[in-house]
Amino acid sequence: MEFIDYYKVLGINKNASDDDIKKAYRKAARKYHPDLNPNDKEAEKKFKEINEANEVLSNAENRKKYDAYGKDWKHADHFEQAKQNQSRQSSGHRGSSANFENEDYSDFFESMFGGQFSGRSRSQAAFKGQDFNAELHLSLKEVYTTQQKTLTVNGKNIRITIPAGINNGQIIKIKGQGGDGINGGPKGDLYIKFRIENDSLFRLDGNNLYSTVNLDLYTAVLGGSILVNTFDSQVKVKVSPETQNGTKVKLKGKGFPVYKKEGTFGDLIITYQVEIPKNLTDQEKELFKQLSNLRSS
Repeated sequence: MEFIDYYKVLGINKNASDDDIKKAYRKAARKYHPDLNPNDKEAEKKFKEINEANEVLSNAENRKKYDAYGKDWKHADHFEQAKQNQSRQSSGHRGSSANFENEDYSDFFESMFGGQFSGRSRSQAAFKGQDFNAELHLSLKEVYTTQQKTLTVNGKNIRITIPAGINNGQIIKIKGQGGDGINGGPKGDLYIKFRIENDSLFRLDGNNLYSTVNLDLYTAVLGGSILVNTFDSQVKVKVSPETQNGTKVKLKGKGFPVYKKEGTFGDLIITYQVEIPKNLTDQEKELFKQLSNLRSS
């Protein structure tokens, strides 16, 4: 298998920080993106290498394995187990562990497990392919309804269905959409992390939505009805007489959809903010004075 130096692919050194890796990946991905380099096989290959490099180096655990084992990093757990077995079998022989660093991992594997990994058997040892990680940024309005999206991962288009109500930070697994397996092993999986940006006037907490509704003084005092904005429409709400500033009202089932529960929604909780009228005329002021006198008598 050809060894690809992921650090060179991203143009960074081995001491690069997580932020350095992120910046280098974004810059390189933009440069070699298939949309900007149509029918360019070399750019497509480069774009794939850039994504592979980012998948490994942006993951602290994978990066540690890669730094230790290079092209064989995917089998790091097997190597570590083999080293432990060797250490137990040759306790007291200090030279064995030192020599390990200089011997070929595949040869070491063969020496530890004998015929199981020698000749034809070793070539047929199957391993699962690399898991891929991706982030998908969506708006709150987009995830209010179930929809389909097409993602481009390693140059391949993948169409997924996103259920309404998916949460910010939620991760879903797409089985078999990761890297190719080794020696006929199963393909890795694709893990998608969702970043939901609130582009609405509502505050979301769980599946409940919250908003502030302005209420004129006269309706607050005398009662009546008003139109209130929900996430996708308007509803008429009855206002009780003598409604106080800060009063909260729950509109059941007018909140955000519950993930994977079709037709189930949280609630909308509105808070009334009573508005004091401005620019009163002399006549209006006089009427308020009369009202004040009546209340104090």
